[in-house]
Amino acid sequence: MIPVNTPLLNGNEKKYLLECVETGWISSEGPFVRRFEEDIACFVGRQHGIAVSNGSAALDVAIRALNLEKGSEVIMPTFTIISPAQSLVNEGLVPVLIDSDPLTWNMDVNQIEAKITSKTKAILVVHIYGLPVDLDAILSLAKKYQLKIIEDAAEMHGQTYNGKQCGSFGDISIFSFYPNKHITTGEGGMILTDDDELAERCRTLKNLCFKPGRRFVHDELGWNYRMTNMQAALGVAQLENIQSIVERKREIGDRYNQNLKDLINVELPLKSTDYAENIYWVYGLIAKTEVMAIEIQKKLGDNKIGTRPFFWCMHEQPVFNKLGMFLGETYPQAEKLARTGFYIPSGLGLSNAEIDEVSEQIIKAVSYYG
Repeated sequence: MIPVNTPLLNGNEKKYLLECVETGWISSEGPFVRRFEEDIACFVGRQHGIAVSNGSAALDVAIRALNLEKGSEVIMPTFTIISPAQSLVNEGLVPVLIDSDPLTWNMDVNQIEAKITSKTKAILVVHIYGLPVDLDAILSLAKKYQLKIIEDAAEMHGQTYNGKQCGSFGDISIFSFYPNKHITTGEGGMILTDDDELAERCRTLKNLCFKPGRRFVHDELGWNYRMTNMQAALGVAQLENIQSIVERKREIGDRYNQNLKDLINVELPLKSTDYAENIYWVYGLIAKTEVMAIEIQKKLGDNKIGTRPFFWCMHEQPVFNKLGMFLGETYPQAEKLARTGFYIPSGLGLSNAEIDEVSEQIIKAVSYYG
């Protein structure tokens, strides 16, 4: 079986984990947590890093920390994982959805301004699959309408926008360190900001809002979203190799591009834009039809090649529709991506021989079903 993702742990991971065990520092109080926070903040170019237990937790804390008034509208893409919308809804905020750009698969920035109302208080930017959102347009709108920017850079470790690291934009940003990310801690997340007060609020919220001076007295409710020292040790080791990680991901993408360049009825990911080169967090494919996408994935599965369908749109999520949200809304580009898109093995542990084997099986499957 060639799985969708195989992580690569070939640096100082074992050494740092052994240090945790030998010193007994395995909890969130250990020194690797602060080191990881500082290292990530320095790499991205932020003043503060706040480590948490996962990327969804990072969104929960980041959004709560902004203190947006209940009922405020936050603009975000419909084509994404459910976490951003879930965090907004749980805070009593209203997601306002944007369709996708058919080439980059990110939110179509040209549709944002028409959705801004007097209730709009923020834009939640989510970079999708390998290319960043066109941020200049969003930053300009945020300045014009005095909106907060939340940057979800969960999939963007090492990616840049016009030469500046993703995760460094807006009021607050987040990363995820799930095993399929460029940097992994097994589970884990990071909040980043340049605002001292916002950073301190995030630290309080992720740590049960313990009151200074009276630890077990609480003025408000927060979460236990702490990252362990062992998780952070993995992250420190992974970050040390970020440049080679980015290079390898692009090598994987380029090899697939070359192998699959003659495919008919299947769209390959966009290699670059005028502001970024694809980092290929995952290598996605768009089939001509939904049936074709399903059949190709089935055929690959029969041949022990792992695949995974693209995200399902927020406006078509049953859980939100049951709440009376997004009823009657339609976003054709995002719907097409959700129905006809899937991604293939592209983890860092993938060998060139495996890439070639996957490519061969894809060509056969597309030829058969195309």
